[in-house]
Amino acid sequence: MKKPSAPQESNSAEPRLYRVVATRIQELIRDESIQAGERLPAERDLAAKLSVSRASLREALIVLELSGIVEVRGGSGVYVSEQATAQADVPEVGPGPFEVLAARRMIESEVAALAAKMATDSAIDAILTAVLEMEHHHEDRASNEQADRNFHLAIARATGNTALVGVVDYLWNQRGSLWHKLKEHFQTEELRVTTLTDHRKILEAIASHDVAGARQAMRAHLERVTRTFSRG
Repeated sequence: MKKPSAPQESNSAEPRLYRVVATRIQELIRDESIQAGERLPAERDLAAKLSVSRASLREALIVLELSGIVEVRGGSGVYVSEQATAQADVPEVGPGPFEVLAARRMIESEVAALAAKMATDSAIDAILTAVLEMEHHHEDRASNEQADRNFHLAIARATGNTALVGVVDYLWNQRGSLWHKLKEHFQTEELRVTTLTDHRKILEAIASHDVAGARQAMRAHLERVTRTFSRG
């Protein structure tokens, strides 16, 4: 009897959405003869024209900026770069920021809930230390971000599950060039201050062993970040 053949794997992965949208923006620039130095339509109009969300559009514009195809000028708009080529290749730069945030909302909300159930006094102290570090280094962006990472990893460690620590660490490390450029353009002082308040609420829920409260506080925090980066 002839053995069934194994299914063949595709040699090409499905392109990430931001690359698809970025290619469509390049086509629009070409088709509408938008010249170097000229402004693209406003984000809201461009999203409607391309039938995509503001979040997907923003990721695509950022990757085009990283490619030198457009320039994002805060408070002014998006312009075709003077150095732009007709159809430059859009690079693959890993998962988009909103893809990562969606995964974090799903996973870290449950991690916070488990931490609230399992956290020891020493684990809670470690989370508090990270919060205090963030507050102390509020004006130092690099140190503040490191303290932010320590906060989320301390919560994962509070679960007592090293696999979850690895997952949270992996998700944090997906914050690549797209994430940092998006943050550079759209993170506000209001979000930075609110993040500290959010972290305090998450800490309080975990310290009180409030499982539902910790889950909701983490979800609300990550939803707030997503709204800020997608709407500006």
